[in-house]
Amino acid sequence: MPSLMPLIDMKVANLLDEEIPQIYALTGRGPRSALAVLRPGLAVSELAVSPLPGAPTAVFTLRAHPGDEQDGYIVVSFTNATLVFEIGEEVKETSQSGFLATVATIHTQLLEDGSILQVHAGGLRHIRTDRRINEWRAPGRRSITKAATNSRQVIIALQGGELIYFEMDHMGQLLELAKRDMDGDVSCLDIAPVLQGQLRCKFLAVGGYDSTVRMLSLEDGTQLRPVATQAVNSVPESLLMLHGQAAEEPGSGDAGLFLHVGLANGVLQRTEVDRITGKLSDTRQRFLGTRAPRLTAVYIRGGRSLLALSSRPWLGYADMGKWQFMPLSYEALDHAASFASEQCPEGFVAVVKNTLRILAVDSIGETFNQSISRLRYTPRRLLIHPDHKTLIVAESDYQAVPIADNPELQKRLVDESGGSLAGPEFSAELAAELDQYGAPVGAPGQWASCVRLVDPSELSTKAVLELDGSEGITSMALVRFEGPGVPETSLLLAVGTAEQMTYFPTSCTAGYIRLYKILDRGQRLELLHKTQLEGIPGALAAFKGKLLAGVGPVLRLYELGKKKLLRKCEYRQLPQHVAQLQTLGSRIYVGDVQESIHYFRYNKKDNKLYSFADDVHPRYITAMTLLDYDTVAAGDKFGNFFVLRLPAGVSAQVEEDPTGGKLAAQMGKLGGAPYKLDNTTQFHVGDTITTLSRAVMQPGGNEVLLYGTIMGGIGAFFPFQAKEVGALAALAPQGSGWAHLGLYDLLDTSLGRQDAVDVCKCSLGTDKSQLATR
Repeated sequence: MPSLMPLIDMKVANLLDEEIPQIYALTGRGPRSALAVLRPGLAVSELAVSPLPGAPTAVFTLRAHPGDEQDGYIVVSFTNATLVFEIGEEVKETSQSGFLATVATIHTQLLEDGSILQVHAGGLRHIRTDRRINEWRAPGRRSITKAATNSRQVIIALQGGELIYFEMDHMGQLLELAKRDMDGDVSCLDIAPVLQGQLRCKFLAVGGYDSTVRMLSLEDGTQLRPVATQAVNSVPESLLMLHGQAAEEPGSGDAGLFLHVGLANGVLQRTEVDRITGKLSDTRQRFLGTRAPRLTAVYIRGGRSLLALSSRPWLGYADMGKWQFMPLSYEALDHAASFASEQCPEGFVAVVKNTLRILAVDSIGETFNQSISRLRYTPRRLLIHPDHKTLIVAESDYQAVPIADNPELQKRLVDESGGSLAGPEFSAELAAELDQYGAPVGAPGQWASCVRLVDPSELSTKAVLELDGSEGITSMALVRFEGPGVPETSLLLAVGTAEQMTYFPTSCTAGYIRLYKILDRGQRLELLHKTQLEGIPGALAAFKGKLLAGVGPVLRLYELGKKKLLRKCEYRQLPQHVAQLQTLGSRIYVGDVQESIHYFRYNKKDNKLYSFADDVHPRYITAMTLLDYDTVAAGDKFGNFFVLRLPAGVSAQVEEDPTGGKLAAQMGKLGGAPYKLDNTTQFHVGDTITTLSRAVMQPGGNEVLLYGTIMGGIGAFFPFQAKEVGALAALAPQGSGWAHLGLYDLLDTSLGRQDAVDVCKCSLGTDKSQLATR
């Protein structure tokens, strides 16, 4: 994946109504800036889309001959018909395949001698290589419900649960060898391919509506005899048996046989099958989605792999000797089959509603797939409008020349039709030139800034508003004002700017808070008014129908006025500079640029802000997020992640204070707050944390804390339960014989941190049985 360095801001939200939320990140600087959208999973390329006359019930692909590397036919089954498409220079429908076109096809198979088998509800249709057709009719009025095949074996299930086993003889005839009544309808069947050098697959997997999976023998003399039974926690809807990738290579050893079961509750179960006895062991489960997974065999990197179709598609494949299971960044598929052609050697053909699509997976092995949209200046802040689901990006650059002050650039921004483009980021030629040579350099103290509205579904810019004057954007927030005399308004965009801001020392000629209306459902910005400040607005936040602003070391509350913001109250005793602001209920959480976290409470009766808790350690705060009413997680510029919590007794005391925090504020000594925060967790990440976000990354999963760093890294902190902490503590190495630096940040239960990966690595010498017990 391309580098995200520097990663400046990040939000996690499901704006596209997908199964897994997307990660929206601001990366880069200057003309190399971008808005990146990261999706956990593999990227999918859509090679072709074709409409169909109805909604198919299944899709299959067939090779024309056993030795072919490309598929020759695509078979699409409907409720009462079957269409066959021949693959050549173009895909076209054919009537010369020998398929019965007036019935729905349950299964198809290219047999070992080059003949083709069609399974339908009425029986079997065996299409020989010389176009002779052999028919086998289902007995009585019973019909075929399920079928499983490989190049030499055929098993069908009839209504009522009767299994019939066929095997191909040396003359190319399908011979009926065995029958068995399963005492109930069969929900699914599967059989593994015949390995090179063998005559048949030894085992058949059968799923029943009694929530069981049975393994039956197919050896001579023991056909359809049960060898193993496994109870599952839901009805099995689909089965797929896969050999280990090495087992499919001639002369290789035993690489294992694995049975995959798609259950009705959306869980995929993977069980190892003993290749000699058929016994089942080492079962593992994973929740895939709200739909029962439909399992299909596809080919990835030359090996037979797994495609699971649930509420989103998943791909399981062997990579570097390990089994990988990754979601695909694509909409839900109804049916799919493997597909190979000259243009797409390893892909699959899929059905989505009434369309037929040919898809290919890009960049096998990557954890995320990324799409980007170029930006004009260095991004500073990112917001998500909750009503319009629009991304709002604030951009600004020091010593940059705005477009309005660059006449040469304005001339080049005129396209051939005479229309004016919005900026150089929309021209591939100009963007490449700026990437190579850089942007023009302005005078010291000069800034160029803009606010951008982006549609997340297409990553297209809907509006870009350049700021007048030499103002750099320092903060941004969405706020809905309330109060007497304030008209009902939608969310307003508050943007904090500093005019001619310089560093070392940090100063500016004036600060401003701009209020914008967001019109036309996130398509346009309109300036409402502009309020001048005496310092830099380092942070903005909405609070109880008002705007909370950190202006230098001052914490200030504003109300909405007709021509500017009206100052409500302020607190002027913060140590250095307000860098972060969060609010929850009646509490305000302030992150100082050098003096860590401060807790505030607003007393509406006295119209004052009171500080009631702070940290004892000086910390240079760069990112902050709330975990609950008493707990804050934050990062500093030295690469430390920490969690601060207000003691439980103190929290109740502050809430029950009849003076609203006034009495507690008077108890402070030496300029500090009366209560101190407890440091419950400390962890050294090794890189400056720039953003923190809470998110649930999969349906039914636990909430994690995602962080982004200045060097472009994305990581996660997972909250352990008490019993899990005890298990990791048991795996921790003992004190003797270990270097102190080797245990740095490895395990410290007193500060609530545990690096599970490193602990397990250090415990590899422990016996497996002891690890399982622990």
